[in-house]
Formats: sequence, structure tokens, C-alpha cells
Amino acid sequence: MSVERIVQRVSATRGFARVAPHVVPRLDRAVHRLTRGRVLLSALMLPGVVLTARGARSGLPRRIPLACVPEGGGRGWLLVGSNFGRPGHPAWTHNLLAHPDAEISFRGRDIPVTARLLEGEERAAAWRAALALWPPYAAYQERVEREIRLFRLARRDA
Repeated sequence: MSVERIVQRVSATRGFARVAPHVVPRLDRAVHRLTRGRVLLSALMLPGVVLTARGARSGLPRRIPLACVPEGGGRGWLLVGSNFGRPGHPAWTHNLLAHPDAEISFRGRDIPVTARLLEGEERAAAWRAALALWPPYAAYQERVEREIRLFRLARRDA
């Protein structure tokens, strides 16, 4: 079994869902800061961005490293609000719903983006693309009653 398959199997477990949200983002932020935005630790397995969005209630900037599905040669990105298969929607999804204009750091570059929640067939196609990249998303969806939110980020003029 390949290392990638082992990581995917582990990441689909409930134990990983309990621990990872407390460990993975902290490690990613530290490595991202130390490498001046060039490296995300989790990006060794999945493409990733650091999303900066205004808090839904506070309006303050919030930074969170996230896995992404790059689209169209850097013209767009999909973000999956899986929350590691935990019951509630992750806070960053509420932030994007309230304030869709955000910024991502992708491969060391800061890019202004606008987020849009996907629905219907557009969401279904994006979900298939996300599953092709990271099959454990299916296990996350099976564990929760909510529909996992998917966002498409598009570049916006600076």
C-alpha cells in the first residue's frame, strides 16, 4: 500500500477528525510563516492555500490553511468545508458567506479572490473533482448530517 493511501485511510478515521483540527492548522501556519509563504506542510499530500477572510461577526482578518482543488491553471480554486467530518460547518465557511471578498496565499503569492457557495449541478461537479483529488471527503460526508459546503474562489482585480 502506498504512503498516500495510508494517509488517506488514516485521515478518514474519527480519531483523526478529533485530533487533526487542533494540530494540522497550527503546523501549517508555522511552516508557512517560516518559509515566507512558500510551503504548507499539508500541501505535501494535497494542494493548499492560506485563506484570509474577515470574521463573520468581528470583521477582523482570520487566517486558516486549507486544502484546495486548483482549477483552470490558477484561475480558480475549490474549497471544501469538510471540517474533517465533524458535525458543524467550519468557521471559515461562515466568514466567506458573510464576506465573500478574501485573499489566499497560493505557492507564495497573495491573490485577491471572491468566494461563491456552490449549489446544484455545479456543486455536484465540484464534489466529484474534490473526491477525485481526496477520496476521504466521502467518509467525512457519510459521518455528518449536514451537506458539506463547497466554495469556488475566483481571482478578482486587486
